[in-house]
Amino acid sequence: MLEKIVKTADFLRSRGFSNPDAGIVLGTGLGGLTTEIENQVEIAYRDIPDFPLSTVQGHAGKLIFGDFGGKKVVAMKGRFHYYEGYGSDQVTFPIRVMKELGIRALFLSNAAGGVNPSFRIGDIMIINDHICLVDNPLIGPNDDRIGPRFPDMSVPYDPSLIEKAEKAAADLGIPVTKGVYLSTTGPTFETPAEYRFFRIIGADAVGMSTVPEVITARHMNVPVFAVSIITDLGVTGKIEFTTHESVQLAAEHSEEKMTRIMKELIAAL
Repeated sequence: MLEKIVKTADFLRSRGFSNPDAGIVLGTGLGGLTTEIENQVEIAYRDIPDFPLSTVQGHAGKLIFGDFGGKKVVAMKGRFHYYEGYGSDQVTFPIRVMKELGIRALFLSNAAGGVNPSFRIGDIMIINDHICLVDNPLIGPNDDRIGPRFPDMSVPYDPSLIEKAEKAAADLGIPVTKGVYLSTTGPTFETPAEYRFFRIIGADAVGMSTVPEVITARHMNVPVFAVSIITDLGVTGKIEFTTHESVQLAAEHSEEKMTRIMKELIAAL
């Protein structure tokens, strides 16, 4: 795998993707952050060696390099998911390429359903832990040149980045909460019984991404910060008919606030 990672990273360097400080992955309805990236170099996923294609509405399928928060960043405008038919190595391959390019931290965002009864649509939840109900991306042969066979996951989300994000949000007057994110394969939205089960086992929000990327980053000792935008509610009495389009619209309403927090956080790297 390392040889393929290096090949793709070398290709991107030849196109100007040089020494990024941070990697960013933008979830459903959250690609607007890229408009804040200055001096952009943009490449479609289809033109990058060994990259999958993003097939989901709301995921533009572009890799962008430029300046954000005074730092060099490489940003995925759209990610990959198990439900698209990709294996774990494909879903997480871009994270490994970002590490090879030189990122010092990874920043992730997603749209999620809230199962915490105190949540409201539009809330920004800083993820401080997760529950993985998808295939672990490290299953299979391990390349010790990339990371250890049994990586520690006692601190999956970087406490210092969480602390800085909370301070930045307070300074900006943006309310945030913290919680546990649970990852499923999708593509179905959850049943009421599943929502109740996820809450019982400790989740505050549920979605179809992010956790494989976190595990992959921690395998390579890359610090991680992640946020969920609560786009629908999986709480008894508040469950409504949900569509991908409604999730996109709800995410877009809170996107600007998330972008401001991300910019302050990356500037503090």
